[in-house]
Amino acid sequence: MATTMFKISSALISSSKNYRFVVGLINKSSFSTTNVTKRKERDTFGELDVPDDKLYGAQTVRSVMNFPIGGIEERMPYPVVIAMGILKKAAAKVNIEFGLDKKLADAIMQACDDVISGKLYKEGHFPLVIWQTGSGTQTNMNTNEVIANRAIQILGGKLGSKDPVHPNDHVNKSQSSNDTYPTAMHIAVGMELRDRLMPGLVALRDTLDAKAKEFDKIIKIGRTHLMDAVPLTLGQEFSGYATQLTYGIERVCTTLPRLHYLALGGTAVGTGLNTRKGFAEKCAKEIATLTGIPFETAPNKFEALACHDAMVEVSGALNTIAVSLMKIANDIRLLASGPRCGLAELMLPENEPGSSIMPGKVNPTQCESLTMIAAQVMGNHVACTIGGSNGHFELNVFKPMIVANVLRSIRLIGDGCQSFNKNCAVGIQANVAQINKIMRESLMLVTALNPHIGYDKAAQIAKTAHKEGGTLKDTAIMLGILTAEQFDQWVKPEEMLGPK
Repeated sequence: MATTMFKISSALISSSKNYRFVVGLINKSSFSTTNVTKRKERDTFGELDVPDDKLYGAQTVRSVMNFPIGGIEERMPYPVVIAMGILKKAAAKVNIEFGLDKKLADAIMQACDDVISGKLYKEGHFPLVIWQTGSGTQTNMNTNEVIANRAIQILGGKLGSKDPVHPNDHVNKSQSSNDTYPTAMHIAVGMELRDRLMPGLVALRDTLDAKAKEFDKIIKIGRTHLMDAVPLTLGQEFSGYATQLTYGIERVCTTLPRLHYLALGGTAVGTGLNTRKGFAEKCAKEIATLTGIPFETAPNKFEALACHDAMVEVSGALNTIAVSLMKIANDIRLLASGPRCGLAELMLPENEPGSSIMPGKVNPTQCESLTMIAAQVMGNHVACTIGGSNGHFELNVFKPMIVANVLRSIRLIGDGCQSFNKNCAVGIQANVAQINKIMRESLMLVTALNPHIGYDKAAQIAKTAHKEGGTLKDTAIMLGILTAEQFDQWVKPEEMLGPK
């Protein structure tokens, strides 16, 4: 039985897309690929075959061999690779001041531009997955090898020769994986917060704020504990949603000062061994110029290498936004429930058929998408929290997992907010007739009578009306507590919307 199950499992694995990707990329013994010529490259462990059409070298090959995990879906995130290109370009420029030959530095910087443009990532020169060494060392070396070989090409040399550009001695000059990878983490997250998260988040916040103003005069019944409560305007309700997102934006912004600290210059353990005085500061300034983000060198490199509290802080802000989005999307879909047998206070855009069996059914799919995103972001934050808590001595070794989850949360929230805004929020309409009908039937309007007849008599009216199916006004008159004129004078929803 066990043997049979193993054979079945092996067959399934052999036919899976992920496994085909890995097998197509590498043969563990020879790193052979179909119909691709190979060259020999060496690292300190020995010689390996490298595809001639790839710019990476032996250390990248060895990582692919040792970590065939997840396949292409688990590749190192694109923003991290772009960030590595940015920091390598900055380091090459600064290193000219500290002895790096200008001709080599210029070639390195030109090669970095090919990384920064995304060209080399799309061509498959960065095949490594997230699930590798926890310091990101192999991705740093993948970057060093690609940039070195591209620079060698630019200078007319032979791929894999490490001449005239060496991946360690030149591209990685005054650097360590332990400070470059966390630097790339901060650059990548900083750029994605600006370019991916904020546009979507701000757009949705602005739409909800506009809806709050549009709905300002529509009085509806409030609900607490999912039960009828006193009135408010639909605009007031939406103003709460808009304010949640405003606070979410502010929370992200409060994380930025720590996020803008860069570890580059700390090298292996934070001491800055093998760098020169001023290298860290000059590199941070150059990275700030390249990105348009006010990065600066971390004041304490030991903290910058040994922990990732700044990443956990960003993830925490994203987690709070996810909590807000979950509440907002759930409220909107509940308020739009119906159309005949639910609350039906809101009408959402009808984007697609909702059922394969029930004709005419339309569902709040944008709300469902956004709440699933919120759940995923909450899960990502748990992973970041665990990863951030595992900084042992001078180095945290959960770096790729942490940054991958933060970047995924940014991408999901940013894209999710854009989608929800465009396909739902801007088209939300108030069902005024239904809102008025529900409000007229509410027993909690009786709260307006408290100052005039006291809590106990007001409660008697509400309970009797509920039990006998009557209205508040008719019940109050029947019980002899109020006249019709008194009820009309004191129970006015439009006067129950704020302090007197």
